[in-house]
Amino acid sequence: MKRETLFQPFEIVTKTVDECPKLEHMHMFFELVYIMEGTGQQCINQNKFRYHPGHMFLITPQDCHSFDIETTTTFFFLRFNDIYIKQSGLWKDKIEQLEYILQNVGHKPGCILKNQTDKQLVKPMVDAIIREYVNRDLYNKELIEHLVNTMIVVVARNIAKYLPDTVGEHTEEKAMDILQYIHKNIYEPEKLRAKAISDEFGISESYLGRYFKKHAEISLQEYVSNYRVQLIEHRLKHSDLRVGEIANSLGFSDESHLNKFFKKATGLSPVAFRKEFRKEIAQF
Repeated sequence: MKRETLFQPFEIVTKTVDECPKLEHMHMFFELVYIMEGTGQQCINQNKFRYHPGHMFLITPQDCHSFDIETTTTFFFLRFNDIYIKQSGLWKDKIEQLEYILQNVGHKPGCILKNQTDKQLVKPMVDAIIREYVNRDLYNKELIEHLVNTMIVVVARNIAKYLPDTVGEHTEEKAMDILQYIHKNIYEPEKLRAKAISDEFGISESYLGRYFKKHAEISLQEYVSNYRVQLIEHRLKHSDLRVGEIANSLGFSDESHLNKFFKKATGLSPVAFRKEFRKEIAQF
């Protein structure tokens, strides 16, 4: 599989295409993808999500992705790397937290803009970046960099809504590493057992629970369960995957196991949850 590298701190590209210009591929950098026009499907790590104008995706390093274009699509790509994050003036006292937030979008397929106000904010920023990039007017480089920084912060704010409230500037690095490990291995339940995490991070199994709860204000088991519920809900809302396919993708033993787990957590079966969501959408 092709892996792409970025040889500058950030890069801006716009493309209008009728078919995906590249097969499934990976990046060694971050890529923000904003849909200006068109419809189709975005595939990230084998998860598919329908896109339309106004959607934005964040592709993190090592994500495998491609597009299935249905109608002529205009893409805005903002590519940036770790070097840019560290040297751009972004949150100098919170660089590690920013990197953690950006890295942890990988298992959240779909549009990353959850805040309606932010959706309205991003479009004029994209338009302004393109305008400055094309016109090359006085101080355009400085202005583009400020706009890029603002967009990254807006994206980080939307992603952070998924993370524990206690992940802040004083959170220990090891605690953030454990959270990142959970997100990375959420599809492999055997790697999320207390013993596996203890072995990975050199913390005794008896102390791990207390350590995790101290920093996340929630037990390890509750955090993993809540995160799995969020992933199931997202697939039920934004994909046509069958319940059995969702169960398989998230490491459940079978569809019945997922049904029991989800109903215990939400009070609804997966099928009922999907029906309720689509009924609500149809009313708007």
